[in-house]
Order: sequence, then C-alpha cells, then structure tokens
Amino acid sequence: MAKFIKKRGKGSPGINTASLPDIVFMLLFFFMVVTKLRDAELKVRVVTPFGTELTKLEEKSLVNTIFVGRPVEKFQAIYGTKPRMQLGDKFAEPVEIPLFLERFRVKIPEAQRPKITTSLRVDGKVTMGIVQDIKTELRKANQLKINYSTKKRPDAL
Repeated sequence: MAKFIKKRGKGSPGINTASLPDIVFMLLFFFMVVTKLRDAELKVRVVTPFGTELTKLEEKSLVNTIFVGRPVEKFQAIYGTKPRMQLGDKFAEPVEIPLFLERFRVKIPEAQRPKITTSLRVDGKVTMGIVQDIKTELRKANQLKINYSTKKRPDAL
C-alpha cells in the first residue's frame, strides 16, 4: 500500500499584476478622451471688478456666459480697441444673443430650462452702454435670470 502524504503549508498563488499598468493606461486614455475642456478661447480682456455680496452658482452646467471687454492685442488690428461682446468663441453683436440663447436651451432638458442663468463677465473699465444693450436683448429673449461675475474683495487688514 502506498502512503498518501498531505502537503501542508502551501497557500494560494499570488495575484498576477502584470496587466495592471495596461488597465491604468486604458483608464487614463479614456478619461483624457471623454473630458471636455474649455471650448472657447477668450478673445476679450476681462478684469472683473470686486464685489461684496457674492453667492456661488449651484449648477454651472445651466450657466451660459457672455464676455464683454476690449479685444486682446492679437485681435486689436482686426476689431479695434472698442469694447466688444464675445458669445462662445466669436465676437458678436447684441442682436445675436437670442440665437445664442436658443442654441444653449436646446441642449438642456426641458425640466431644467427655467433654471438657466446668463452670467455676464464684464471688464471693470467698460461703459454701461453695451451692458444695457445686452440686458435689453436678454429681456427680449425672455432670459430674466442674470448674474454678474465678480472677484471676491480681499479682506482689509
């Protein structure tokens, strides 16, 4: 008769981690492809003024931004130094605001459309004339939720 010897002390084999770097790089490439970066280049110089009564916007996906300021040096030869309005990635006139807003509204689900806010990022040295024209066009387009972007005032020591 043969003797059967029980082997003791052998544990389960270790986990093979050879494919772990491949998985990490696949995840890295996935997030690099899926992430949406800023889709518009800022073509106007905007130095927002300081504010005292500030509130943070809750849902930034429901905010469309209108930039107002003087063109940066690269565009001054074409557009001059007069304050201009930028919608998305191009210079525009106030009469183009309703079409800009409608393009934004179409992308938002219908239940969230009343929560859409228009944020005005206006340079502190721009006169109120162009801002009044923008506000008039926003009223005509029935966009009544407006936000002025400012910087937080540094605390006085």
